[in-house]
Amino acid sequence: MVSKKQRQMLAFIETFVEENGYPPTYEEIRVGLNISSKSLVNYHLDALQNAALLTRSPNTPRGIRLMAENETVRVPLVSEAVAEDPPELAELDPQQILELTCDIVPNGQNLFAFKVHNGSMLEALVNEGDIVIVQLQKQAQNGEMVAAWLVEQKQTTFRRYFRENGHVRLQPDNPAMEPLILKPDGVEVRGKVVAVIRQVE
Repeated sequence: MVSKKQRQMLAFIETFVEENGYPPTYEEIRVGLNISSKSLVNYHLDALQNAALLTRSPNTPRGIRLMAENETVRVPLVSEAVAEDPPELAELDPQQILELTCDIVPNGQNLFAFKVHNGSMLEALVNEGDIVIVQLQKQAQNGEMVAAWLVEQKQTTFRRYFRENGHVRLQPDNPAMEPLILKPDGVEVRGKVVAVIRQVE
């Protein structure tokens, strides 16, 4: 629960951003709201951050960022065949674009979404109808959950990636499933899984 003073501070920041195109400094907030010290400004900003109304970048003079409720990220929804880079948003129908809030995907760059179809997954971790959000990248660190294109099978799988002993091990999170052991040229990393949107019946 934010106080009246904190609501005033949030309104001041919103107005400042609208008028200037960038957030105020702590000193500008202190002067604008007639607050006695920067430490008191910091106290109220802490409360607003804890209430998920804004975020702050440390050691940055204008590092305040408002968490607007209507702020969204547009992500292309692709089929299971992600052997190539996802299409540009301009090339897609509206039905092929997801609108996701920034709390789901804080880093909204280079993302694509993949709706799971029956048989498209090689393990039981993600269910049919779920949507997997993937950050586009060609490399992976050991242990990361990745979207991997299986070259020979022409199929996408979502498993944990391990490079070891001259081969690639794709390990499912389901202990009942066996890992896939492949030659490096038999698998292409398409991206890292950053979120799963589950469909609840």
